[in-house]
Amino acid sequence: MALELPDSIAAYVRDAGLDEPAPLARLRAETEAMPNAGMASTAEQAALLAFLARLIGARRTLDIGTFTGYSALAVAYALPPDGTVHGFEVSPEHAAIARRHWADAGLSDRLHLHLGDAEQSLSVLIDAQGPAAFDMAFIDADKERYPAYTEQALTLVRPGGLIVLDNMLWKGTVADPANVDEIPTTLRRLTADLRADDRVDAMLLPLRDGLLLLRRR
Repeated sequence: MALELPDSIAAYVRDAGLDEPAPLARLRAETEAMPNAGMASTAEQAALLAFLARLIGARRTLDIGTFTGYSALAVAYALPPDGTVHGFEVSPEHAAIARRHWADAGLSDRLHLHLGDAEQSLSVLIDAQGPAAFDMAFIDADKERYPAYTEQALTLVRPGGLIVLDNMLWKGTVADPANVDEIPTTLRRLTADLRADDRVDAMLLPLRDGLLLLRRR
C-alpha cells in the first residue's frame, strides 16, 4: 500500500504547502471519483514534479503513462510559455478526459498527447527528435515495461535533466525479497541496476508509493 499520511496532516499539507490551480483541482476531483483513481498521481507528487521542472528550468518534458492528464497538466503550469509536455496514453477514454481538462486550463498548446503504445511512440520520438532533446521525464505506466521506458528516457533526457519513476515501492512488496512476483521483482532489480548505473545519480524517496529520482549525468 502507499505510505499514507493521517487525513488531518494530508489536508494541512495540501492547504498550506501546495499550489493547485482551479483547473488542476477540477481534474483531480473528477479523477478521484473514477473506479481506477489509484492510477493517478497525488497532489503532492504532481506538485513535486512541477517544482522539479521549475528547479531545472525545464522547457520540454515527457509524461509516460498520462492517464487523465493530472501530472502532465501540473508540469505544464510550471513550464515557460514555449514549453511542451509530451504525454503518452494507451486509453482513448482517459486521453479524452485529459484533453478536455487541458483545454479547460487553457494550456492545450503546451500539451501534446501520443495515443497508443508508449514504447512504440517513444521510439518514433527518438527517431524524430534525437537524443538529449528533453529536460525531464516522469514514468508512471505499466510496471513490467519500466526497464524499457527508462532506457528510452535515458536516451531522450539531456545531461543534467531528471527522470522520475513512480510506484517504485509497489505497495511495499519490493522490500520483501521473498516476494518473487513479476512486478516487485522487476522494480527491485531496476532500482539496483540504476543505483549502479554510471549514467545517473539515483535517489529513492518514500513519497506515497515510492519515487525514484534519477539525475542524468
